[in-house]
Formats: sequence, C-alpha cells, structure tokens
Amino acid sequence: MSVNSRGGTSDPHTAPGAGADAGRDRDVEGRARSARPRDGLGRPLPYGTEGVERQPEGVVRTPGATVAEAQALLTAGKPFHAHEVFEDAWKSGPEDERGLWRGLAQLAVGLTHAARGNITGGARLLRRGAGAAEEWCTTAGQERPYGIDLPHLAVWARELAGVLESEGAAVDARAWAPRLGGGDAA
Repeated sequence: MSVNSRGGTSDPHTAPGAGADAGRDRDVEGRARSARPRDGLGRPLPYGTEGVERQPEGVVRTPGATVAEAQALLTAGKPFHAHEVFEDAWKSGPEDERGLWRGLAQLAVGLTHAARGNITGGARLLRRGAGAAEEWCTTAGQERPYGIDLPHLAVWARELAGVLESEGAAVDARAWAPRLGGGDAA
C-alpha cells in the first residue's frame, strides 16, 4: 500500500502518488483508476477508510477456478467482486465462451445493483444476463457448462428482478446469492 495525493492508501495496482500531477489517481499503466477503498459491493469509500480488498484484475483462471471463486464471492455477499472474476474469464477465455462469461458477469453486477438499491438498473441487468445465459445455452447446445446450471440461473435472475420491481427496495446480496450449480440460494 502507498499513500496517494489525497492522503489515503492505494492498492498495489495503483501507482504511488499517481494522482499528484493530474489530480486523478492512475494505475501503473497511466489509466485513470480510483485508489479509494471500496466496500463489499464495490462502492467507493472515503480515502483513509478501511475497505474490502479489491479483486485482482486480469487474472487468467481455469473455468473451474473461475466458477469456484465466483461462487465463494457470491456466497460471501460480494457480487461486485464475482463480476470481476467473470469479467476476467470473458476477456481471456475462448471466443465461443465469451457470451457465457459476459452473461454471468451481467447477472453478478445485476445482483450488485439490486443490493445497492438501484432497482431499475438491477432488474434490467438481471434480465439481460438471464437472456444472455439462455442464448448461450441455445447457441452452444449446453445447459450446464462447467457445472453451471444456466436455466436455473435464468429463473433466479427473473425472480429477483420481479422482487426488485414489486418491493422497490434493495435486497441482501448474501440472501439472494445464487448457487451457480443450481438449487436454492447459497
């Protein structure tokens, strides 16, 4: 950890003192990246506040490791972090699986928005992710890639979208965490 220009600490992915000249935090490649700590749902916290460790970006994992890590994060109530794991698979995986991982990332970020209280955005992303999972099933001819029960996830996502719209309130990410392999919530 290093101290940034605002007196807070930055993570190892952010260049020390990165924001001093430009007024913005930057990563080691010079891209704008906030060094502010984050909470379990990925929301920025004030500089100097204790936050949740960020999910490393750009990690290449096996599909099995991706599913296991994402499930652990979902179960822990950290769908934003699970989204990052799925995004890594989407960006590094084979072209014919990108739709699968992108759809799973949309489901995780949909749950993130639902837990943050963004009812409209959460419901929209959950339905989009459900549609992407179903489309991938049809195109690939697989309903359970890497043990992921895609039809179950589509049902879960649409149910949660309906709950969001009918209740109009944030949900508990842990309570609504899906089991990627099917069955009841984690």
